[in-house]
Amino acid sequence: MDQNMEESYVYELDEVLNKKNKNAVMEPALAYRYDSGDKTLEDYLALPEGTRVELIDGVFYDMAAPTGLHQRLILKIAWCFEAFVEENGGPCVTLIAPFDVQLFNDNKTCVQPDILVVCDRDKLRPERLSGAPDFVVEIASPGNWRMDAVIKRQKYFESGVREYWIIFPEDKKLLVYRFEGQEGQVCPEPVEYAFTDKVPVGIWSGECEVDFAQIYESVRFLYEKK
Repeated sequence: MDQNMEESYVYELDEVLNKKNKNAVMEPALAYRYDSGDKTLEDYLALPEGTRVELIDGVFYDMAAPTGLHQRLILKIAWCFEAFVEENGGPCVTLIAPFDVQLFNDNKTCVQPDILVVCDRDKLRPERLSGAPDFVVEIASPGNWRMDAVIKRQKYFESGVREYWIIFPEDKKLLVYRFEGQEGQVCPEPVEYAFTDKVPVGIWSGECEVDFAQIYESVRFLYEKK
């Protein structure tokens, strides 16, 4: 994605989410990176234990520390997927962060999605996933939502992820991207949902739905503490 296309996309997303601070939204894409782009998986694995970064195209990007709300949303959403698989069977496996994903099975990109579902178990190793998962969910943080909405969204699309959800807790909204069948084409437009909706999971043909109204009720007390 070139700079002009990226800026246009960010402004459009800013309108969808009704964000106020345009200057913060339009800060350079390099704001979250801190090296020259020559890092490898070996450098990533050599980092001190507990270092919170992701490796994308040879660049280390800082990861925001998760809040209690962030973690509760991960657990509640992941449980919906896990319960569906347990009830219906099949090869799909649900995993949550921190777990390394080599999106392109190379040594230049290794990310840690908040939630991932992988249905090809041949890609799964004890230490990491080699290749793209089928489904990814990211919980965006207010300070670096652009990371999930621009940089990682493009990488998930290019790598062959079939479906991608970005959850915006502050706005009580989510964007759903269904990438399947769009390989090599322009990234499709997302469908917007609110925390009052039931959201169908595309990789399971809508047979699994996540009831965000129910999830919101279970985490409402955390919003009330703000």
